[in-house]
Amino acid sequence: MQYEVKSFEHLLCTKGMSDALLNNHFKLYEGYVTNFNKLNDTLVAMEKEGKFGTPEFSELNRRLGWEWNGMRLHELYFGNMTKGGSALSGDSELRKKIIAEWGSFEMWEKDFRAMGAMRGIGWVILYYDRNHNKARINADRENADSADRGRLFNVWVNEHDVGHLAGATPLLVMDVFEHAFVLDYGLNRAGYINAFMNAIGWREAERRLMK
Repeated sequence: MQYEVKSFEHLLCTKGMSDALLNNHFKLYEGYVTNFNKLNDTLVAMEKEGKFGTPEFSELNRRLGWEWNGMRLHELYFGNMTKGGSALSGDSELRKKIIAEWGSFEMWEKDFRAMGAMRGIGWVILYYDRNHNKARINADRENADSADRGRLFNVWVNEHDVGHLAGATPLLVMDVFEHAFVLDYGLNRAGYINAFMNAIGWREAERRLMK
């Protein structure tokens, strides 16, 4: 069964991101879906033909994860944006966790923006490790409500594949490849980051936290 391209056309007319930029970005995302499907079909055919251990088999398997991450990260990125953005409520569980980790929401945002401004191409991801202190919580049910139920991390992911936190949940994903901003902002990455921050759909990030 092949993966299908998801539509994110509802993001057109997002303030700070031209329709030309977004449409180009959608096309690039579609390419990752197409390439993943083609690679997967090719590998299935090679397996049926017994072509294990060949150089082609090895290289295509290494490439498969890169195309997958390109597909899925774009879906998460577009999925956590909405026209006009949505606020993170003061009593939300996610805001509480952010403040517990960074001391204030403003400090988290400063860190997230600074990471996005670093030289290089890739992604900035707010990750949630829901397994932190899980063993202690299970052993101490009486204090479970007050126990630390996980940790948050801002993480730089180089290209699509280097730097992910295995087993952690991506709550908020920002694309900082040049294709995400150069058409509108040239080398002014900070201007793009401002536009992204104003378009965050925090309800989706909260939904990912609670899954």
